[in-house]
Amino acid sequence: MPWTQTYTDPEPQRINRWLGQSGVCSRREAEGLIAKGLVSIDGEIVQDPGRKIMTGQTLILMDDLESQAPYSIVIHKPVGIVSAQPEPDQVPAARLITPDAYWGHLEDLDVLGLPDDTESLPALGRLDKDSRGLLILSQDGVLAKAIIGPDSRQTKEYRVLVEGVITDRKITMLRYGLMLDGRQLRPAKVHICGEQMLSFTLSEGRNRQIRRMCELVDLEVVDLMRIRIGTLTIGDLPEGHWRHLTEGERAALMTSVR
Repeated sequence: MPWTQTYTDPEPQRINRWLGQSGVCSRREAEGLIAKGLVSIDGEIVQDPGRKIMTGQTLILMDDLESQAPYSIVIHKPVGIVSAQPEPDQVPAARLITPDAYWGHLEDLDVLGLPDDTESLPALGRLDKDSRGLLILSQDGVLAKAIIGPDSRQTKEYRVLVEGVITDRKITMLRYGLMLDGRQLRPAKVHICGEQMLSFTLSEGRNRQIRRMCELVDLEVVDLMRIRIGTLTIGDLPEGHWRHLTEGERAALMTSVR
């Protein structure tokens, strides 16, 4: 399906830069699409990769039928499944991407397709083996930069069941007062959301961060579930199932920080 957008900024901008900022593709990919004759402005095919788009002009990017769009998969990862590179005795999250575990209409799966076993699907933000919940696997480099790049400020939200005595002082320390590996943690949003249940919202992702934070205040994590990455929530996706990331969800992740 073609991508259509009218340019509204007051200053002209190079097409490849605008497409990159809009999250449609990288600048280099935009130049390749222009070379293939897939980009037009107000009905005129763009031939110059350095051309700028002006206020009020409408750009149409036609589908590149020769190259399939990168896969982006949303998974509700169960405990025991690993999101990073597995050891020989471990099961990677990508193994869950089967027709039987698909959450949606099968006719949609026929259209959108299934990545084959040879394709790499890295996790955009790891979720350790002992944790469960929302996980994104994607080949989309632009999306990866938005979610886990060095300049990303996408927040992630977790529901955490703990054992131990929860006090106001411990909550305050979890929010502001802890260090890991000799470095101060960024402020976190932490509050009680049920019996022995805490809600964590983080803007960073150190290794096993929440579990280690809780250990520092004498709390033990019994269950940890990620329920949100940026604007994307786990919704009603059942544990062990997967679906494709929609174009609207991708666009929201590219343009919003929560």
